[in-house]
Amino acid sequence: MTIITITTIGYTEVEPLSSTGKVFNIILILTSFSVFTYALARLTQYIASGEMTLYFKMRRIMQAIDKLNNHVIICGFGRNGQQAALTLKTHKFSFAVVESKIDNINEWLEDDNSLIYLHADATDDDVLIRAGIKRAKALIVTLPEDADNVFIVLSARALNPNLQIISRASQQNSMLKLKKAGADNIIMPDKIGGLHMATLVSKPDVIEFIEYLSSEEGESINVESVDYNRLPPELKDQPLKVVMDWKKTGVNCLGIKTPDEKFIINPPENTVISKGMKVIVLGTREQIESMKHNVEES
Repeated sequence: MTIITITTIGYTEVEPLSSTGKVFNIILILTSFSVFTYALARLTQYIASGEMTLYFKMRRIMQAIDKLNNHVIICGFGRNGQQAALTLKTHKFSFAVVESKIDNINEWLEDDNSLIYLHADATDDDVLIRAGIKRAKALIVTLPEDADNVFIVLSARALNPNLQIISRASQQNSMLKLKKAGADNIIMPDKIGGLHMATLVSKPDVIEFIEYLSSEEGESINVESVDYNRLPPELKDQPLKVVMDWKKTGVNCLGIKTPDEKFIINPPENTVISKGMKVIVLGTREQIESMKHNVEES
């Protein structure tokens, strides 16, 4: 009787109904019709408003984030964040974006709909965890408010002690706070912009060359840091000449970073590469890959 009533087929009654059965049937019909109508209305509204599309879209994004490993998280997707994303994309680094302003995300999606993003507040720890902060390689924080940047850096450092954190700063007095919060590098866009413009006057060719290295045209050119610990045993504590001649790949040494965080530019060939040092090399992408392969394989 329930199936016949709900489906409105209208066969004769299977068994004669008592007065109580007729009352139950009336209630069943009214209730079933009301529930069906409400469910249909809600489903139609859900589809028409785009909520279903958004649900599946966010589900795909979360699945994409779950697959990321050793990726970069960009918090803040304004001009600085978008430029960072463009450079990472050019050099084929995987990244995810966290941005609270949907207009900034939509601006990028007009040209590239493959962006992996979270439309959320980056100051929320749960959002950083959803973005894969514990599996990430680096975090770039570009929010305009220094207080927000300090809070995000502090949270990120607690969630992933080994994370490389690069933060924007608008005020000079915020740099020390960001450093104490756990930022590895702090960038002041205004300061860099002014320095860049002045250097274009004094050393235009040098700046143009550096811009070429970081542009799409210079994609095949790479600068790589080779840590002492990555060197094979036979190259450790050896002169720079021996290290650079190892299974010749054609890369050039630009400098050395010493254990006390100082740089030696164009070091002499007899400089011994000892523990804590890093060798900065320049070469094409193929040369760099060959060099890394030789080092990691040995």
